[in-house]
This record gives sequence, structure tokens and C-alpha cells, in this order.
Amino acid sequence: MKLTILFDNVPFREDMQPLWGFACWVEDEGKAPWLFDTGSNGRVLLANAQKAGADLSRAAALVISHPHWDHVGGIDSVLEINSGLHLYLPESLSKHWIEDLEKMSGGVTVVGEEPQPLFDGVVSTGIMSEVGEQAAIIHSDKGPVVLTGCAHPGIVEIVARATELCKEPLALLMGGFHLFRSDEEEIAEVIEGLIALGVRQVCPTHCTGERATAMFREAFGEDCLRGGVGAVVEL
Repeated sequence: MKLTILFDNVPFREDMQPLWGFACWVEDEGKAPWLFDTGSNGRVLLANAQKAGADLSRAAALVISHPHWDHVGGIDSVLEINSGLHLYLPESLSKHWIEDLEKMSGGVTVVGEEPQPLFDGVVSTGIMSEVGEQAAIIHSDKGPVVLTGCAHPGIVEIVARATELCKEPLALLMGGFHLFRSDEEEIAEVIEGLIALGVRQVCPTHCTGERATAMFREAFGEDCLRGGVGAVVEL
């Protein structure tokens, strides 16, 4: 499995533009590739994808974590080059927007509060908290992988739900952990919670924040993988 960050405010590759938001390209041998979130700007998403060698016209699915601008901004641009894309949308999106996207795409599945299978070994946690955010659980040969957009419901709460669903600890937790406004005590409590849940590797990025990312590096060592736009994680 190969995970490529196509959109991120954290810099990594010098030839790819960092902007606030998150999007991740998922490739797994024998399965169609798919996209998790779209960042805040479609033009930049497509340019970064081209530089990363990610052909979004081949994507079979797009999973949107939650309705905030920095995760949905590239939807139209992706649909312009791949109108057959199937969308997996949280019911927290506007009802009218969901109806419009259904007309513009290859189909829409609306995800509610209950966890549900999506496609090809990918499961949704179901939407959590008032924000209505879902995370994606990917079953890999190395164990469960969880992708988060912003983790508004709380990263420990998301991982606890995913771990309960999978009946085993996560091999990798990757994405935005929403700790950029948290103090050291709060961050330490989160790290302690994730370690207690048995998370083996983390890739904190987007809204995690520099202080939290540094603390994750200290706690997880080489099992804290570097994120940022253009970063690639292989399992």
C-alpha cells in the first residue's frame, strides 16, 4: 500500500505547493486507487497530483471526511477530470450540495453516524461529533490504517472507535490530529492515549501543529513518519 499526500499546508517536496488543507492518494496493489479529501484549492490539488504521478482520472472513489472548506475545495476540479467517480460523503454536508454532487458524479453514498463498509477493504468510522466528521479505516497486510482529515471529534476517540471495530491496534495513524491550538499537557495526554491503544506508527500533519508534531517525534521516534505535501508512506 502506498499513501501519497497531495495537499497539505506542511511543506515537504520543494516542487509542490503547500496550502492549508489535506488530501491523500491511496494506492493498493490489485485495487483501484482512490482519494481521501481534496484540500482547499482544486488547481493546486491537480498540479500537485501531476507532480506526484497521481492520475486522479483513474480514481474509483473519493471519501470526504467533513464539510470544512480546506477538505472539500477541490471536489469540482476532480469531478471535471473524473465524472465517474463515486463519492462517499458525510451526511453533515448540505443536503442540496449532496444532491448536486450526485448529478455530477458516478454516484453518492451518504455516511451517517453508524460505521459502515465503503469499498475494497475500506470502512468508515461513521460521522462523529457536531462537526460530522468520518475517518477512513483501511485494512492492509500490516494491519489497520486510519486516515483522518482534521480529527475534530478527538484523535483518541477516533482511534478508539477504529480499534474496537478492527479488534486490533492500528498499524498506522495518518492525517490531521487537530492539536495546533493545544498546550503541551493536552498533547501529552493525547500521545499517552494513542500509545495505550497500541498505535504502532503515526504520520501527523496538516492541523496537528509544529509543537505537537515535535512531541510525537519524541514519543514515537522512528515510528513517527514525516508528513507534508508530497510525502509518501509505504506499508
